Amino acid sequence: MQIQYFHVKISKTYYAPPGRREEEKMNINQLRYFVAAAESRSFTGAAARYYISQTAVTQQIRALEETVGVPLFDRASRPIKLTPAGNAFLTDARAILERMNRAMDRVQEASVGFVGSLRVGYTKGYERSDLSRSLRDFHRDYPNVLISCHRSDTDSLAAGLLRGEYDIIFTWDSTELAKDRDTVCRLVEKSPLMVALYASHPFSHRTQLRRSELRGENILYMSPSLTGESAGDQHFFDLYHSAGYQPNILYRSNDAESILMMVAAGEGISLLPAYVTTKLDNAEGLVFVPLVGKEETVEIIAAWLRDGKNPVRRRFTDFLWKEADC
Repeated sequence: MQIQYFHVKISKTYYAPPGRREEEKMNINQLRYFVAAAESRSFTGAAARYYISQTAVTQQIRALEETVGVPLFDRASRPIKLTPAGNAFLTDARAILERMNRAMDRVQEASVGFVGSLRVGYTKGYERSDLSRSLRDFHRDYPNVLISCHRSDTDSLAAGLLRGEYDIIFTWDSTELAKDRDTVCRLVEKSPLMVALYASHPFSHRTQLRRSELRGENILYMSPSLTGESAGDQHFFDLYHSAGYQPNILYRSNDAESILMMVAAGEGISLLPAYVTTKLDNAEGLVFVPLVGKEETVEIIAAWLRDGKNPVRRRFTDFLWKEADC
């Protein structure tokens, strides 16, 4: 099969190959309808996607086939399917549409600045991390982007991401999002665990502690999940088991603020990520001691949908990793 190349002009019209009649021009809508019909395997489905009649879709695709000079669909099959030529053309059609979208984005950005919105979900307690600084720096560079922030537990964040409620989330991977083929996950930081103690606790003057030394203590357990039965929870229970004992969990919550209130009241101790404790302005009655051990960390990941279309999310993740490499 002879491959034909098309020169793009950003005016919603594509020039036909040399030798074609002037009226046989390929336009952007023909490509859109073709891709939609190929993906839905239905002219009706393509028509519904663009809120036009099936007749209009059929006519536009026939005009496209006349322009390229070969049938793109096998209409005898049910549902319809692409011909070999149609399969070959589909890749190029998608690429042309993607280039057109990017070109239009660049034109808009050049005229009014990069605009859009970014929905960020983050695990409870992570508001004390460096995430706020990254969001501030990104907003400084892209002031026309609206960044909305949503604080929740890890279970709800993962479910919300998969439902398309967030563009990106920052979370403990307590639901094993990294194993989901629909998501992209990247490690953001490993935050050391700290032992939160009330000021009169016998360990309050220590410079470090090991988990094995916490046997018999009343534990106010901060869970990454809403249920307390996630993969993340199991990881920490395994660490207690490796330390040789079953923890005496007096209370469990995914709200770090409530746990710190109870620690300050002398009701027990807790293990919290350093991002919760490092920037704590009002720590009256509280002491934080590093927990020693290779596994005594909390891994925070950034996760987003693999097929996410939001160009702001792509710009934001590029910004984050560039910032991290500096």
